[in-house]
Amino acid sequence: MSTILVTGGTGTLGRLVAARLRAQRHEVRVLSRHARPYAVDLRVGGAALDAAVAGADTVVHCASTPRGGDEKAAARLIGAARAAGVRHLVYISIVGVDRVPLGYYRAKLAVERLVEGSGLGWTVLRATQFHDLVAGVCAALAKAPVMFVPSGVSDQPIAVAEVADRLAGLAVGAPRGRVADVGGPEVRSFASLAEAYLEAVGKRRRVVEVRLGGRVYRGLRGGGHLLPEGAVGTGTFEEYLVGRFGG
Repeated sequence: MSTILVTGGTGTLGRLVAARLRAQRHEVRVLSRHARPYAVDLRVGGAALDAAVAGADTVVHCASTPRGGDEKAAARLIGAARAAGVRHLVYISIVGVDRVPLGYYRAKLAVERLVEGSGLGWTVLRATQFHDLVAGVCAALAKAPVMFVPSGVSDQPIAVAEVADRLAGLAVGAPRGRVADVGGPEVRSFASLAEAYLEAVGKRRRVVEVRLGGRVYRGLRGGGHLLPEGAVGTGTFEEYLVGRFGG
């Protein structure tokens, strides 16, 4: 069995990846800023990071934040992995990072480039947005008496468990470079997703679509973050809502 380090291993995706790898009897190390014994801030690195990667065969890099610092964190991780002789670096990215000019997407694309040029064996998987993210956006928008959503924008949410299954499978295999992207089973207007969320949580809100401006909005209206030809997921948003909120 392999020794596999999962960064962001206490997060939404990372904890599921770690659980699947443990179920296959791999030795799994979970790295996050507060998880002992591998409590590491990847943006800082240092001896704690070196200890976390020492002896690891594979690193699955799930740690990420829209608050900034992903590129610096990836550079630190790659440097430590090279020094430790890690054979395989697996990175989870997002569908559309090269098509939607969102700052966070640009950072994810930059990390992809770092991974590709790392000199390590590598695998990159892109996925569409998780159900959890869409529900979180809906929850924030539903705080107001009227729920304003962007007009002409669709989404294709996927179950995080399905992405974890795919990522864990890639982690135990040989490096494959950029693999086929994965997307959720349905491309849905954001308004319809908002309506489904409101019904699930029992809130009454008027959903109003509004036209926005800017390059990011144009990229989203153009479907740059969608993958209709790669709809491999099976879990729907409604099924996720029932599992989370009951029904």
